[in-house]
Amino acid sequence: MTTKPFNLADNLPLVAIIRGVTPSDVVDVAQVLIEEGFTMIEVPLNSPDALVSIKKLVDHFGSDFYIGAGTVTTPELAQQVIDTGANLVVTPNYHQEVVKMSVEAGCVTFPGVVTPTEAFAALAAGATGLKLFPVTMLGTSGFKALKSVLPPDTICLPVGGISPSVDSMKPYMEIGAQGFGLGAALYKPGMALEQIRGNAKAYIEAFKACY
Repeated sequence: MTTKPFNLADNLPLVAIIRGVTPSDVVDVAQVLIEEGFTMIEVPLNSPDALVSIKKLVDHFGSDFYIGAGTVTTPELAQQVIDTGANLVVTPNYHQEVVKMSVEAGCVTFPGVVTPTEAFAALAAGATGLKLFPVTMLGTSGFKALKSVLPPDTICLPVGGISPSVDSMKPYMEIGAQGFGLGAALYKPGMALEQIRGNAKAYIEAFKACY
């Protein structure tokens, strides 16, 4: 688990979602992403032997980065993730006990929300920030309305369909998104490492160009 306070400014606010990665490939994939500047790496639990992959990453990279699981939907799964030594827990939904368990274990925690009720409940439970998922349900108008009532310092990370372009990212950033979760356009199983590297570069360049 993490032993340092989380500060978004100290991290590239792009979460690499490497869904479908296998234990045999996970360290090499993560190494490429880290070399390009990623500091937050999520292995969704519906990946093959996901807990094995997460443990390999924790053992290899230690606590220098935020490494953990996505698609954490139950307290039982949350405990299994925590037991790997992970320090990042991301969920597709809001589950109070999952959030509280993860926070108490010292994990950076981003629960998935789309409504004000979910968002405020997640923050009350101690969430580090909010994963707006799927952001396509909100769009920019829905996100703007939600952001207007949230505490100003709330970390908001849209996830779902974000492409490596200014046109995709900037409309959300202008409203107040601080970063994004990146999935299939960054990584898919079977991608060559150099393709992953190229995708990572494209996302980082597009993100920086939004400022």
